[in-house]
Order: sequence, then C-alpha cells, then structure tokens
Amino acid sequence: MKQFTISRAAKAANVNVETVRFYERKGLIQQPPKPEGGGLREYDDETVSRIRFVRQAQEIGFSLREIAELLSLRADPKADCGDVCVRAIDKRAEVQTKLLQLEQMRDALDELIASCPGGGDVKACTILDAMQRNAEIQKTTSRKGQQKMKTTILNIEGMHCGGCARSVEKLLSQVAGVEKADASFDERQARVLHDQDTASIARLEEAVNKGGFTAKAAEA
Repeated sequence: MKQFTISRAAKAANVNVETVRFYERKGLIQQPPKPEGGGLREYDDETVSRIRFVRQAQEIGFSLREIAELLSLRADPKADCGDVCVRAIDKRAEVQTKLLQLEQMRDALDELIASCPGGGDVKACTILDAMQRNAEIQKTTSRKGQQKMKTTILNIEGMHCGGCARSVEKLLSQVAGVEKADASFDERQARVLHDQDTASIARLEEAVNKGGFTAKAAEA
C-alpha cells in the first residue's frame, strides 16, 4: 500500500494541507499514528481516496454532517443503495429550491432596476416603493386555498429493495400538495394522499419517473 506524507497526501487529493488537518479535526478521516522512532506521519492511499470523496461531496453541496452520514453508510454492511439515494434526492430538492429562489430574486431585481430612473430624491425612489408594495401584497395574499384530497394508488416498476421503496416515498413527498406517501416493495405500489388541484396524478407519475422508476396510476 502506498504511503504519503501529509503534503503529498494533500497534493494527491488535490487539496491543501490545512484541508487535510481540518478533515481530521472533524473526524472525517483518521490521523495516522506518529512513528515510534520519530519522523513524519504517513497516510495510505485509502485515506487519500477518502479525502477526495469528502471534497467531491462538498463541491456538490453536501454539508460535513451529511458527508459523515454518507461515510457511515458506506461502512455499514447493512445499508443499501436506497439509503444513499434518499439523501441524494433530498440534496437535489434543496439545490432546486435554492435555484428557484435565486431566479425569483434575479427577476425581481431586473424589474426594480428597469423601473428606476437612475437619479432623483431617494424619498421618491421607485425601487424602495416597489419593495414596500410587494411586501404589502404578500402580507394580504398569504392564505391557504381549499384542498381537494384524494388517495391514488401508483404501480411502481424498477424497485429492487426496501430502500427503493423509501426513495419512491421521498420523491412523492416532495411534490407540492402531497400529504402522505407510502410505498411497498413487496406490492410494487405506492399509496398517495394528495390535493388533486395541486398534485395531479400526472405530476406524481413524473416525480417518480425522474427518480429512475416507472409509475402508472392503478385503474380505479
């Protein structure tokens, strides 16, 4: 097994030495023991691979706490791919929400900037006035519409284990208007309680299909 000093390990993993030490402090990698006769600590290639994994997971948005959970799953012989898939689905939904929020912020700023004359008394600032009006509109329109709840049975193809059933549940639960979702690997079905207006059957099927499965509403 190849051995590295901390500087060589950092270089092999494409990080700096302080990053390696930071991962050690957070418990994401183990600090190798110091040689009895003195000298430098040596990191093996498995640790270097682990450092790369942590760094890659950070780059796609996972927090250090979430990465620690992923590492624990990888070391757990009882874990299955569905456990990892659920976490990936959660992270994708989080990223998608942030993207939508950023797009809305950008569009709102575009409108405000376009309405600004570019000069004049700040008391007559069109940007500040528009922001105030928007705040009042949001306050007066924040109310819930009446829901029309329905239970739909979806036949699911492509599930290979109980973890896949949990992934299907997670995919469905993230659809706006879904109150509850239960999936069964044995029955190859999912039972969904949802608002018919907000979460249509087509939208439920689409959400499951995006996760790599095939969903079709059972005939009543």
